[in-house]
Amino acid sequence: MSTHNVNPNGDEHAVVPHGEHAVVPADPIADPGLHHDDTRLTDVDDKAERRAERQVAGMFTLAALLTVAFIVFYVVVGIHPDDPENGVNLGDVQVSNLTLGLTLGLALFLVGAGAVQWARSLMTSPEVVHERHELRSDDETRAAALNDFEVGTEETGFGRRKLIRNSLLGALALLPLPAVIMLRDLGPNTGGTPAQRKEHTIWAEGVRVLTDVTFMPIRAADLEIGQLVNAMPATFEDLPEHGPERINERAKSPVMLVRMLPEDIHIAPGRENWGVDGILAYSKICTHVGCPISLYEQTTHHMLCPCHQSTFDLSDNGKVIFGPATRSLPQLPIAVDSEGYLIAQSDFTEPVGPSYWERTR
Repeated sequence: MSTHNVNPNGDEHAVVPHGEHAVVPADPIADPGLHHDDTRLTDVDDKAERRAERQVAGMFTLAALLTVAFIVFYVVVGIHPDDPENGVNLGDVQVSNLTLGLTLGLALFLVGAGAVQWARSLMTSPEVVHERHELRSDDETRAAALNDFEVGTEETGFGRRKLIRNSLLGALALLPLPAVIMLRDLGPNTGGTPAQRKEHTIWAEGVRVLTDVTFMPIRAADLEIGQLVNAMPATFEDLPEHGPERINERAKSPVMLVRMLPEDIHIAPGRENWGVDGILAYSKICTHVGCPISLYEQTTHHMLCPCHQSTFDLSDNGKVIFGPATRSLPQLPIAVDSEGYLIAQSDFTEPVGPSYWERTR
């Protein structure tokens, strides 16, 4: 004789022999139940509560003062360390970078630390169980949400702890100001529009091509077939050792020298004299989003950008053959001087680097 009972697999229609009992397996992880917070010192000691409140308010107030200090340092301390009138440096560290980083970083840290201390020391943390329900907003749900918000406001003490509330609002109100103040860097414009300034580098007629890092001049006769050399203009050494001008040119001016068999090169009209015995110079900056590239495949003359896989054919005027880039790599016209060293014939004839909305080519 058999009867229908629930078997260990939970199937109520499975048949279990009469006289035997279904064994329900235990949960693999025990139910921990609800966690009960221990009573905090601030819950029973008024002095400790006031002390914690002063600590939180002090962090928020100090964050506000540091935000004001950021603005002051931004306006007062220059960013040109080599110019005594416009910049200050401390050894190899620019004081401007140091002060701006410390003040804004500490301001953000103190706002976060104050919020953590507020939550741990003063806010209540009751355990709440929410039953799952249909994901639909109705009048009851809106009313419940509003009630939860009011309860949360009461539990955090945001309404009645005016010292904390006002200091927090003051700190948060001042935090956006650095972003507004830094709009000052957008002007005034010098040397034309931003697009015009980005379209030129320090390459010019007669500027020697130097090896990158070591800055040694390069003889055309020293380059071998299949070789790639990263290079910079000799005028780069004349720039100030620190400051935005050197950084900008470091980002725009690098080139790659490659040498291939002259018969492998497909010369575009107007570029017949841009190379020297199979030696070509191309911008090292990818035209997609400006990544530096140098993964060269000698047999195919393909140059790969490792970031987004744009691929350029250096034997065919830097033409894009694969990937998201839409413009060919700009080519630098080169020649040799009387001593046999490689020199530039001019600056690039087109903008280097990534495309952007201000460019028409």
